[in-house]
This record gives sequence, C-alpha cells and structure tokens, in this order.
Amino acid sequence: MSEDEFDAAKPTIARLKTRPLERNLALAKLGMGAGAKIALHSLSNIFRGEISRTEADRRFYAQQAQVLADELGQLKGSVMKAGQMLSLYAQYFLPEEAVQVLATLQDSSMPVAWTVVAPQLEQALGAKVLRELDIDHTPIAAASLGQAHRARRRKDGLELVVKIQYPGVASAIDSDIKTLSRLIAASRLTPKNFDLTPIFAEVREMLLRECDYVQERAWTEEFGRRLADDHRYAVPRVLSEYSAATVLTTTYESGCSVQDVQVRELPQARRDALGLAFAELFLREFFEWRLVQTDPHFGNYRVRLDADGRDRLVLLDFGATRVYEPAFVRDYALILRGALHRDAPMVGVGATAIGLAGENFPPAALQAFTDMCARIVEPFDPEHAPKELLNASGAYRFGASNLPMRVSQMAAKNALSLSFRVPPREIVFLHRRLAGVFIALATLGAELDLRKPLARALSAIAMQH
Repeated sequence: MSEDEFDAAKPTIARLKTRPLERNLALAKLGMGAGAKIALHSLSNIFRGEISRTEADRRFYAQQAQVLADELGQLKGSVMKAGQMLSLYAQYFLPEEAVQVLATLQDSSMPVAWTVVAPQLEQALGAKVLRELDIDHTPIAAASLGQAHRARRRKDGLELVVKIQYPGVASAIDSDIKTLSRLIAASRLTPKNFDLTPIFAEVREMLLRECDYVQERAWTEEFGRRLADDHRYAVPRVLSEYSAATVLTTTYESGCSVQDVQVRELPQARRDALGLAFAELFLREFFEWRLVQTDPHFGNYRVRLDADGRDRLVLLDFGATRVYEPAFVRDYALILRGALHRDAPMVGVGATAIGLAGENFPPAALQAFTDMCARIVEPFDPEHAPKELLNASGAYRFGASNLPMRVSQMAAKNALSLSFRVPPREIVFLHRRLAGVFIALATLGAELDLRKPLARALSAIAMQH
C-alpha cells in the first residue's frame, strides 16, 4: 500500500461490521433487495420489445453490480477483497456492465478511523513497545484488509510504515465467502448453471494468504535478499520487533508514483531504463524464481529518482505473492514459444497442459488462439509487430500501442470463449500482473527491445531441466 494515490482527506469509517451475524444480515438484506428487483425486472420485460429489453437488461446488470460494489466497499474485509477478485474473473462469465462496475473495487478504499485500528495495534504489540514509536493517526494508504500509517522510531528517528490488519477480517473469511456466494447467485449476474465453487475456493485461499502477515513478512524478506545486489530495486526492510500476526512494520521507502509528472518528464533513456527494470523483474519472478507478486496496482510501486540517473523501483506489499509449480512455468513457456514461432500444435500442447483448453478442441479455434497469442507477444517479437509501433532502432513503443484493445477484439471476433475454459487461477493472477507490466511500460512511454531479456528467461527454464 502506498500513499501516492491516497486521499488523506477522505471520510473515515467510524465502525466496522466485524461480527459474522452482523455482516451476514447486511448481505442478506442486500440479497433480498436484489431478489425483489429481479422479480420486478422480469415482470417488466414481459411488456418490452426485444431491443428495449436488451437495453433494460444492460441497465439492470449495471445497477445490480453497482449496489453490490457499494455494499462490499462499506463492509471492508474479505467481502470487499472477494469482490475485487471476482472482478478479475468476471470478464469470463459476467455481463460487461457488471464487470465495469466491479472493477471500481480495485480503486483506493475508504480508510477506517484510528479508534478502530488502535486497539488491534496495542493488542498485537503491547503498550510498552508502542511507546517506542510516534505513529501518525492519519493513514497514508487504505485497502480492503488493512491500512498503513507513517511512524517514527523515537530513539533514532528511523522512518517506518506500520501496516495494521482490520479487526475481525481473518475470522470472518469463511462466513463472508459463503454468504457472498449466495448473494451472487441471488443477484442473477452469473449464467444459469455456472459453478462458482472453484472460483470462491480460490478467493478464500487468496484471502487467507493476504491476511497472513507472517508469510508476507517472509516474502518481503525473500524479495529483499534476491534483489539486494541489483541497484535498480529497493525493498523495505522488515522490523520484526514491531511486527506480529496482524501488524507488519517496515522501513519507509521514499519515492513518487509511476504516473507522477516528474517521471513522465524524464529523458527517454531514463524512462526506458525504468521500463526495462519493470519488465525484467517480471521475467525473473516467473521464469527464474517461480515466485510472482501478482498485484500490479501502481500503489505497490514507487520510483526513486536519482540526480545521477540511477533511478530505482521501490517495491511494496508482497501479500499477493504466488508460487508457481515448475511444470506450469514449463507448459506456459510452450505457449509462448509456440506463439513466437506461429506453431499451433505447440501452443495447443501448452494450453491443454495448463488447463486452458480441453482435449480435441476444434482446429479452427486452436489456430485463432495461436494467432491471438502471437499478437499478445508482439512486444517481444519486433519482426512481426506493426511498423508504426517501432522506433528507428527497432524497439517497441509501448506508449503508442493499443495492444490490449486489439487482443480483446480478436478474442471477441473469433468467439474464443466458446472453445476455451475459464482460465485456471494461476493464469488469472499471472495475467493480472503481466497486464500491469504493460500498463506501467505504456505509462512510462518506454521504448524497448525485449527479445534478449525474454531469451534469457526462457533459457533459464531449459537450464532448470
């Protein structure tokens, strides 16, 4: 969590609904309201023509999703985070209008008043330890599961960030997931007979992981060790004496947002260097370490500008870190290699192995999917990229590219969803991060030739086997 995009003047939530009964009642009330609206909507549609019915459905789905998003945002905790995760999967089974509304849950969240989190902090660390710190009661960042406060250690002035988990969020996960799954079914947003069980199982697992501050501490320290000798990155140092199961304290690492005007106005070479650092970090995480921080939110990255041009990426918040199995990385690399070589059979083997496609899917669908994959990898394959997207040196101009839109159009035109399954969870979160990398490079206006970094990453897989 970062203060870069956080408005400290936002109103705060003075009280959290933390008891399961209280949370269930809030969601049940929302569900009953949804049921009544569905009945009214269905009755009204009887008297509408086909065209007006379609428009009415679009408005209805948008309204239903907005009500759901508003309530989830107020409840905080696992319910809101589950809504965020649903927005990642939503494109595969929800109406477009609902996807757009649920995506707003990814934005910054309303903070909670200090009086709500202070008891949690004192219970975790003890009053004696807390007397060693001066903590700013106004949070610098707020999310669905917790919020962060600036602090200073009194004995030496060391600047810190104290991340505090909201009270009751971990214990409410199972109840929240069960109630939310019923609510989604009642809202009629999903297709008939669509089984949300695997998706909610993944959401539950992810929530438990992100509530595990002990594990997040371990991931923070692990990334710090792996990147210690690379001057391009800075990772906060954990202070174990001020950390516990529901509190994580690290050093404060200064920097500005990737979107800051200071960054946008850097010379092209410095923006390219930052872009390369973004890209190479992702390639190392996935192909070499098989350890990926899957949350690409810009608040998790800062840029520390240096007068000598040795700018650094500051990496924050490792709660969404995921470990990938060697077989998955190997099979995913098959798809990538197949896309680069326009080899449909190779793409098919990889897609089947990772569960993206079933056995014996239509050859036409496989070829369309291969063509789409070949389009996705165009930043790594300048020879097949549109010439207008390359600079004089043959580097890919990310800031000029509309690649995500073109890929979406290809998928819709070829109706790929009819032949391919809802992606396995590993794919959903990996592509979430990959999309974040593309957006970061586009925001930087980076111009990069990524053939060699990708070749090194793929060779690392070969060396592992």
